[in-house]
Amino acid sequence: MERRKFMQQSLLASGALLASSASVFAKTNDENITTAEKPFHLNYGIHDGMFQNHAGKDFVDQIKFAYDNGFRGIEDNGMSGRPEDQQKKIGDTLAKLGMGMGVFVQPDLGNDSNMLASGKADQVEKFIASCKKAVEVAKRINSKLVTVVPGDFVRDLPIGVQTGNVIEAIKKGTAILEPHGIIMVLEPLSDDPDLFLRTPDQAYAICKAVGSPSCKLLYDMYHVQRNQGHIIPTLDLVYDEIGYYQIGDNPDRNEPGTGEMNYKNIFKHIYNKGYRGILGMEHGTAGKGKEGELALIKAYREADSFM
Repeated sequence: MERRKFMQQSLLASGALLASSASVFAKTNDENITTAEKPFHLNYGIHDGMFQNHAGKDFVDQIKFAYDNGFRGIEDNGMSGRPEDQQKKIGDTLAKLGMGMGVFVQPDLGNDSNMLASGKADQVEKFIASCKKAVEVAKRINSKLVTVVPGDFVRDLPIGVQTGNVIEAIKKGTAILEPHGIIMVLEPLSDDPDLFLRTPDQAYAICKAVGSPSCKLLYDMYHVQRNQGHIIPTLDLVYDEIGYYQIGDNPDRNEPGTGEMNYKNIFKHIYNKGYRGILGMEHGTAGKGKEGELALIKAYREADSFM
């Protein structure tokens, strides 16, 4: 998979974390935190709000708390909507801690606010403008990954024509991103049956047709489980086009161990495949308050204990 030279790579050594473990107790005054002495085997990326009960509502403080507890990455879907000075502050914090930035969502485009499948010029122009804006955001936060959802399907066009329209639009987008080493990751979703992109094999075919290192597949395991299941076999089928992973247990989309999915086996499989990039923690927290946050950390320690 190493055309993905832009991806955040190996986990950091545990030495720096050992030195910082005592500070966790001082910052949180919570004797229940006992896992701060080492990073995880895989690089799980937290979301804003995930540790706000321990660290406060400032995302930068949450990032520092996450670092002290072994996490080495973040993702932020709404990054492009943050003020530029805040983007830069987050980017600087990540750089100082040696943490990686995962995905942010394509600026100005929601899941269904663009219609690339239609082939209409105004939709393609809006997409191109969004790609240009994504480059500027990525520079401020030192990111190389942007999530792209092609939008809804079009009921009066054959699916093959729609697929061709999406491919042509994505090619135009990668022409903007590729010189900057930025990867758009196409995300199949399960939220709405009107969405054009639904399954990993569908995204895989688009990535192959586009033929650019700046077009890859976002393998969100929560959505794959809801749409079709077979997480590991499907992963193997499309592996060479996967650029990023996201996590969430089903049915409630919370941390691993709170639903039906065996994330310990899934994480072991991903690790053994050689992936060392960020896996975005795009889910909620099953518990409430500080106890819920501690339970989330414990859940990741358990799921990550596959070695």
